[in-house]
Amino acid sequence: MSGGLARILTRVRPDLTPLRRSADFRRLYGGQAASLAGSMITFVALPYQAYQLTHSSLVVGLLSLSELAPLVLSALLGGLLADAANRRTLILAAEACGAVVAGGLAVNAAAWHQVWLLFLLSAAGAACFGLARPSVDALVPQLVPRADLPAAAALSGLTGNAAQLAGPLLGGTIIAAAGLATAYWIDAATGLAGLLAFARLSSFPPGQQAGRPGRRSTAEGLRYVRSRPEILGSYLIDMAAMFFGAPFALFPAYAARIGGPAVLGLLYAAPGAGALLVSLTGGWARHVHRHGRAIVAAVCGWGLAIAAFGLAPGLWWAVAALAGAGAADMVSGIFRMTMWNQSIPSRLRGRLAGLEMISYTTGEPLGNLESGLAASLTGSTRIAIVSGGVLCVVAAVAVTLALPLLWRYDGRVAQAGEPDGDMPLAPANGSTGTS
Repeated sequence: MSGGLARILTRVRPDLTPLRRSADFRRLYGGQAASLAGSMITFVALPYQAYQLTHSSLVVGLLSLSELAPLVLSALLGGLLADAANRRTLILAAEACGAVVAGGLAVNAAAWHQVWLLFLLSAAGAACFGLARPSVDALVPQLVPRADLPAAAALSGLTGNAAQLAGPLLGGTIIAAAGLATAYWIDAATGLAGLLAFARLSSFPPGQQAGRPGRRSTAEGLRYVRSRPEILGSYLIDMAAMFFGAPFALFPAYAARIGGPAVLGLLYAAPGAGALLVSLTGGWARHVHRHGRAIVAAVCGWGLAIAAFGLAPGLWWAVAALAGAGAADMVSGIFRMTMWNQSIPSRLRGRLAGLEMISYTTGEPLGNLESGLAASLTGSTRIAIVSGGVLCVVAAVAVTLALPLLWRYDGRVAQAGEPDGDMPLAPANGSTGTS
């Protein structure tokens, strides 16, 4: 009995192999953890401040939408530069800019209280994130072996989910106890801590096949996506899930009726709790090979859980439904990231990472606008949420029927990550990055 239990625990517990094997992966992981912790506090503070100043869910949705254009443009630029410049340098520059943006939000919260500055600074913060993230994602296949990529994806999810859980809870508490300015200053401080961790990364200059960033380079990445329907499907299905099933713009209005910022923090934290549970048991991901089917099933699970949230009779039922949605989203994220890292050539990894980032970040701002408009037009948050969850499932089925190779994708028979013979780069100092 004890032996069987031990085998079960070994199978489901987090796989820490990438952290043990690669010193650079540990540094990247630590920098992400520090940076995300503060960002998730601001994730609560921004919509709360916008609703506090305007009392409008539509303005909250528009604030999220204002991040879309800078996020898309910076992700495309960040992806191009990640294949043509030193990835460590890009990460450091973007992280420093993000800390400055957080400081600006703190000053605005303390002295100016301007809604237009919320829009400007949130857009600038999105641009900083978009510039850095392709380089972060593109580094992972260079730092860990192919067999460890599912574990690396689960660990990356664990970091994000822990931050998504603790950040909103802390954010709501900090806002209630010490005010908005303090919340933003904490974000700036954690950004500086992340900067110190990233500064210890090895240098990763572009490879010999890297070209100049430009339209031709972008077109090459787009042609590759068109040649891989399963990759395109993984982008589209996640965008659909977030567009139809992201009711986050309605959280401030919901919380204002039943408890204020503490309840708001709980709502934003609930998806992170479910996702964290999946990450903490992420050892099972190594044993799943039909990644496409796992992605489709997880997106359908997300939509059903969001619909259940809209129908929830009370706060704790709502929290449970949101936790279920977060768990489904984490499953989708693990296998999308594994699919990308296992099958995309390293010479294209930065550009494709930029496109991937667009796929999993643009849906949410558009979804926030959609949910805010739906609630404003119908006068019912319940209708807006439930209909969005149902449409998410419909969209997932439509993408799967249109691009059946997504459903058929099997990691055991997929191409190796370097089909063109382009091998992962070693750090510039000659180190393998391992301890």
